[in-house]
Amino acid sequence: MPIVREAIRAIRITLVLWLLTAIIYPLFILLIAQVPFLQEKANGSIIYNFKDEPIGSALIGQQFRDERYFHGRPSTVRYSQGKQARPTGISGASNLAPSNPELLKRIVEQANQLKDENIQPLPDLIYTSGSGLDPHISIKAAREQLDRVARARSVREDEIRPLLEKYTDKRFLGIFGEPGVNVLRLNYALDLQELNRRQNQ
Repeated sequence: MPIVREAIRAIRITLVLWLLTAIIYPLFILLIAQVPFLQEKANGSIIYNFKDEPIGSALIGQQFRDERYFHGRPSTVRYSQGKQARPTGISGASNLAPSNPELLKRIVEQANQLKDENIQPLPDLIYTSGSGLDPHISIKAAREQLDRVARARSVREDEIRPLLEKYTDKRFLGIFGEPGVNVLRLNYALDLQELNRRQNQ
C-alpha cells in the first residue's frame, strides 16, 4: 500500500536525520573541540592554581572583596557565587528602570564607597553588566584601583603594571569591542607574584 510505503520511508528519513544531527554531528564537534589549541576554550576556559585546583573560569566574573585584589563589575546575581548569591546558574540584569529608587540607592551607595577608597566611580565600577557575569573591567577602572592594591600588598605600582598589561584582552580582530582587563587572571597572577617574592626572600 502506498501509505504504508510512505510511512516507512518517512520513518527511515527521520532515523537517518536523527542519527546525523543527534549523534554523529555532536560527536564530531566534541572531537574537534578536544584538539590541543581548542581544548581550553571548549572546556570552559577554566583557570587552575599551582596545585592544579580549579579556581574559576576566565569567562565568568567573581566577587573579590579583599583590598589586595582588583574588584570586578558589580553583579545583580553576585555571579551566582556564595551564600548571598542567587541560585547557581542564573544570570541577567536587574531590569530596574532608571527612575527606580532601588536602583538609584544602589548606585549612590556604590559611588560613595568608591569615593571613600579614593577611586573615581567609573561606569563599570558602579553599573552592573547585562549578563551579571562580566569577567572584565576597563583599563581605566583597573588603573583607578592600582594604588589601593599596591598599598594592600606592600609593593610598588610599577610591579603590578606589567601584569595589568599582560591580562588586558585586546579588541576582537582589532576592531570589535573595547579592551578589558580580565580580573580573575590578574588577581591570580598577583597571588603568584607574591608567592614567588616570598620564596625568594
